[in-house]
Amino acid sequence: METNKDKTNQEGPLPHADEDTCWVRCIHQDRVEEARKNAVPDRDLQRLADTYKALGDPSRLRILMALSRGEMCVCDLAAYLEISESGVSHQLRRLRDLALVKNRRDGKILYYSLDDDHVFRLVALGLEHVRE
Repeated sequence: METNKDKTNQEGPLPHADEDTCWVRCIHQDRVEEARKNAVPDRDLQRLADTYKALGDPSRLRILMALSRGEMCVCDLAAYLEISESGVSHQLRRLRDLALVKNRRDGKILYYSLDDDHVFRLVALGLEHVRE
C-alpha cells in the first residue's frame, strides 16, 4: 500500500496528501468562475441549512413522516410519539417557522399537515439514500 511518504512530486514527498487533497496546487479558474456564477445566495443557503438542521432531529422526522399520511392534531402526534403535547408543539413551531408544516383550525382543534409535496420528497429521498 502506498503511503504519504511514497507520494512525491518534483519537490519531494507530499507530507499531507490524502484522498481528499490535491497533490498539485492548480486552480482551474474557469471552474471557479462557473461555481461563482451559479452560486446560491447566502440567504437561501442559510434557509437550506436551517431546513436540514430541522430534518436532523429524529422526533421532527417522525412528525413529518406521520404527517405524510395525512393531517394530525397535536394530541394525535403526542400519542404517536409518546411525548408531551408541549414537546410536540415546540417541534411543530420549529417546523412551521421553516415552512415544512402548516396548520388549519377546525373549531377548537388545530390540525397540522405537510406544507407541500416538496417536504415529503425531501424526507423520502433522504430515506431512500440511507437505505441503499
